Amino acid sequence: MLETRDLSVFYGAHRALEGASVKVEKNEIVVMLGANGAGKSTFLRAIGGITPAAEGSTVLLDGADITGHSPDDIVEAGIALVPEDRGIFADLTVRENLLLGAYPERARAHEAENLERVLSLFPKLGERQSQAVHTMSGGERQMVAIGRAMMSHPTILMLDEPSLGLSPLLCKELFRSLEQVKDTGVGIFLVEQNAKQSLAIADRGYLLDNGHISGADSAEALSRDQAVIDAYLGGGGAKTPARAPARAAAAADPSKSNGGGEDNPYAITAAGLAGTKPRIEDVLPVSIDDLVANAANVSSDHVASTRTAAPEAAPAPSAPTAAPRARPNTGAGDELQEMLASFEKAAADALSGKTRPAGSGSDNDGH
Repeated sequence: MLETRDLSVFYGAHRALEGASVKVEKNEIVVMLGANGAGKSTFLRAIGGITPAAEGSTVLLDGADITGHSPDDIVEAGIALVPEDRGIFADLTVRENLLLGAYPERARAHEAENLERVLSLFPKLGERQSQAVHTMSGGERQMVAIGRAMMSHPTILMLDEPSLGLSPLLCKELFRSLEQVKDTGVGIFLVEQNAKQSLAIADRGYLLDNGHISGADSAEALSRDQAVIDAYLGGGGAKTPARAPARAAAAADPSKSNGGGEDNPYAITAAGLAGTKPRIEDVLPVSIDDLVANAANVSSDHVASTRTAAPEAAPAPSAPTAAPRARPNTGAGDELQEMLASFEKAAADALSGKTRPAGSGSDNDGH
């Protein structure tokens, strides 16, 4: 079992994750939902030892404290991470990538059986073992990444946005494969923005908002929760109805039956999800109605001023041979006025057929 207690991560003075506690049992899928920048990837990286956890954080695997261990030690302990960018070796073949996953000492004795298991889970990989990975589709590359992680013989498999960049059809195929992985006895901790499909295969779920866990419940309950629907499932902005004061919820400890907000620290409330959909009125110093009214007033004032202003008298046309009109100098505009006057004189000379002064270049002199 994987368990985190008060897991926090800071990048300098910036808090990316604070006090997050979760549990992931073997043979179950747990999904963590949250907006971009909520801290989901940081959470996985901290568990995997890639990003240092803050003092006071605890990460346990089967009761053993692995907080602060190196990434390779954590893989040896039984946690495998499939990062968002998949991290596969594109110039190697499918088989070469898979066999690299069996490098940890804990996996070497199980290499043959794990390879057979991976190829049975992903038959396409069995057909293309000698194919270079960079020639494969995005969905097939994701299969290679998950298969390579499975080759490390993990007890907990963590995946960061596995459906990213995949078509809807490939997403369905991928999530079906994750259910089959779970059936092998591996616990899956899934970070995903595709809330609908991930909740459909998950047993439980957590909501992460701005570095804090704002809710936790069974996947079925989360998929029916109006606040979750509005925030993550495209609820169309419907108002969240008032909740009953007590509702069964599975929070950090799935063996406990938590009641309302007092008993369950991760009970889902509208206030807890307020940060996921900020209103524009909360960001701007004025309301939208005031902005519209002000824009209308400015537009009407501009139209009125242009209608009442006297039109500027147009200059009388000059004969082709006439000298250009004298233009008064206005200080800052002297150079501009002189330039315009020289242009007018040149145009008048050209129309009257006057020859250029001696020494001036022709049209084809390159100037």
